[in-house]
Amino acid sequence: QVQLVESGGGLVQPGGSLNLSCAASGIVFNFYHMDWYRQAPGKQRELVAQINRSGGTNYADSVKGRYTISRDNAKRTVYLRMNSLKYEDTAVYFCNARHYMSPSKNNWGQGTQVTVST
Repeated sequence: QVQLVESGGGLVQPGGSLNLSCAASGIVFNFYHMDWYRQAPGKQRELVAQINRSGGTNYADSVKGRYTISRDNAKRTVYLRMNSLKYEDTAVYFCNARHYMSPSKNNWGQGTQVTVST
């Protein structure tokens, strides 16, 4: 059973930085592609960043150059480093794990709130 636990969210001023973590258990971590999504109030959940089993990455245009996704297979953890945060980055951030043999099957964490505000 896949369990994903996000942490690291909080309140940050515009221009600030945060580091999110997503710890996985119950899986062979290096069999999974890992994603970060976010959902702002009244909006649909949107893809923020992806990292595949080989370490290849993909980013939404809105976060390119500001966010960095990484993974540590030994720790079974995926990270999201967020720099130069903007008001519009405010959302609940979710971790998602997809087995490489079933890439369309999502496994979600519970989310962590990120609020960018003065």
